[in-house]
Amino acid sequence: MDTVPIRELLRELDIRPSKALGQHFLHDPKVVRRIADLAGLTSDDLVVEIGPGLGVLTRELAARAGKVIAIELDARLAEYLRRQLAGTNVEVVHGDALAVDYASLTGGHPYQVVANLPYSVATAIIERLLADEHPPERLVVMVQREVAERLAARPPDMALLSVAAQFYATPRIAFRIGAGAFVPPPKVESAVIVLERRKETPLPREEHARFFRVVRAGFAQRRKRLANALAAGLGLPKEDVEAALVAAGIDPSRRAETLALEEWLTLYQALRERVRDAD
Repeated sequence: MDTVPIRELLRELDIRPSKALGQHFLHDPKVVRRIADLAGLTSDDLVVEIGPGLGVLTRELAARAGKVIAIELDARLAEYLRRQLAGTNVEVVHGDALAVDYASLTGGHPYQVVANLPYSVATAIIERLLADEHPPERLVVMVQREVAERLAARPPDMALLSVAAQFYATPRIAFRIGAGAFVPPPKVESAVIVLERRKETPLPREEHARFFRVVRAGFAQRRKRLANALAAGLGLPKEDVEAALVAAGIDPSRRAETLALEEWLTLYQALRERVRDAD
C-alpha cells in the first residue's frame, strides 16, 4: 500500500487529532518501512508500540515480529484497532504508557519499543522506559527533532535528558522526517532515534537516585557556575563542592551543559559521601 487514506478514515471514525495528546498520524509507507528496518525484527521478537493510532506502523511490525503489544490511550482508536487486527499477532491495550507495568505487560520477556511517540509525552515516556526495572533492549522511536538532538547531545550542548539517556543507553539519530509524512502536519521537524540499552548501567540501581540528584542540581540553575548550582541544589557548603570538582578534574567555573556523562560520574564519586550525608 503506497498511500493510506488517513484523513478519510479519521472522518469516518469521527476523530479529530488531539493537540493535548500530541497526535500526528504517520502515513508515509517509506518512513514506516525504514522504522521497521531499524528495529531488525524477527519472528522471535516481542515489540511494544506506544501510540499506534490507526495502525499503519503496527501492521508493518506485526508482519515482521512474533508479537506486537500496542498501547493506545484513545479509547476509540483502541477499539478500532481491536476490530481491525482481531485474529492477528497484535494485542491492543487501552492504557497509559506512563502508568503501564512493563514487566507484567510483557510477561517478563525481553522486548523492544518501536513507535511514533505522542509528541506531548515523548520525553516522559522515554525517561520512564529507560529507568524502568524491566526496560526494553532497544527503542526505535520517532520524536521531535529537538528531543532527538537532546537525547544524543554532546558537550557543550548537554541537558539533563542527555545525561539520563546516555546513562542507560547508547543513542543515535537515524534519520529526520519532514512534516508532510503526517496528518495533521506538525509544526516541528521529526526524527527517528535508536537507543540501544547498555548491558550494565555505570552505577548499581541503588545509587541511581543519588546520582541523578547531583545531575539535577547541576542543571537546575544552568546560568550559574557549576560550583554555585551544586552547592545550592544539594545544600552543601560551596567550598566542599569546589573541592570535589577539583578532585574530579573539573573546573568549578564550568556549567552543567559542558560536562560529558563520564565527568558527571567522576564528580558523583567525589561527592558521593557528602551527598549521602545530605540525604
